[in-house]
Amino acid sequence: MKIAYFDTIAGISGDMTLGALVSAGVPFDELNKELQALDIGGFELQARHVERNGMVAVKIDVVISEQPHYHRHMKDIEELIDKSSLAQNVKDRSKKIFREVAIAESKVHSTAIEKVHFHEVGAIDSLVDIVGVSICLEKLGIQAVYSSPIKVGSGALVKSQHGALPVPTPATMEILKDYPILLTDVPFELTTPTGAAIIKALSQGVLASEKIQISAIGYGAGGREIEQLPNLLRVFIGTLEPNYLADEIVSIETNIDDMNPEIYPYIIEKLLCAGAHDAYLIPVLMKKGRPGIILSVLIERAKIDQLLDIIFRETTTLGVRIQPVERKKLVRSTKQVRTSFGIVSAKVITVDGREQLRVEFEECKRIAVEINLPLIEVYRKLEKELSS
Repeated sequence: MKIAYFDTIAGISGDMTLGALVSAGVPFDELNKELQALDIGGFELQARHVERNGMVAVKIDVVISEQPHYHRHMKDIEELIDKSSLAQNVKDRSKKIFREVAIAESKVHSTAIEKVHFHEVGAIDSLVDIVGVSICLEKLGIQAVYSSPIKVGSGALVKSQHGALPVPTPATMEILKDYPILLTDVPFELTTPTGAAIIKALSQGVLASEKIQISAIGYGAGGREIEQLPNLLRVFIGTLEPNYLADEIVSIETNIDDMNPEIYPYIIEKLLCAGAHDAYLIPVLMKKGRPGIILSVLIERAKIDQLLDIIFRETTTLGVRIQPVERKKLVRSTKQVRTSFGIVSAKVITVDGREQLRVEFEECKRIAVEINLPLIEVYRKLEKELSS
């Protein structure tokens, strides 16, 4: 899975993100050309190389030639994006980012999302930043976004349409609720609402010990020199290797061709109760053309003797085969989920960095018995609710 990992050395803003992605390999001319699909005019995109603490980065500037004298609402933004000739993925990402800002602004100002006026964020420069970032991610073929905890400044004030606001600004903090942040003592606005919205809308979270095969690195520069740290956003483009849980278990197998088949379910139940990870039967054709069964059991090495005792005592076999087995499995946990059937225990698994909820059989069985519904109907309804 191809990913973009944003290392927020000095926070994140729209122009820093654009600069980092151009630095990582997006041709500036192609980005500029695709932005014309917005058909808004009144701006020029400029790129230059700057140095921050000895590191060369790309600084993107949106030069406004004609400042608009009107405000845009969320509906206006979405219509502007939808009527463009941009790729559908670009449109979807752009609208998702803007919606994060709209939700935050509506909470900060206690108004409906539809009534939010996009002052700073709806201006041409931020529109270019957000759509430009979406174009870059599409050109790089990014399937998922991750980040470090987001750095924010403190102890300063910034000017806005509403007067002086504390750093981090209320909108930025509203957007970053439930997302890991690092509060620094840097007296500047390290992370802007636009930068926060890019992360909140697109990121699947922070990475811990995952393995990344890096193919490109980009640096986007902020607008000023900062004494405490290099004013940069760094992006790693690469492939995220699957994060599987791994362990080693033991496989015990034996061939049986002279036992009453009615006994097998009893034996399997005893093996599972004794701690076997799995126990199952495989039909085979044995010597002299006799039909037989392979009894196969997966177990931890520490429990081998306990299970061998059951196998030798309860079956007709005279010997078994024991082999070590390497096992890889998805990260999993359980979660209590509110559904139309009430609180239900669901299995949570992680695939490609994304959480999926899966219904447990025993829960479906319990519900089916309690409310007298067909089991398959309970299954289907819960699967639909957990996947939405």
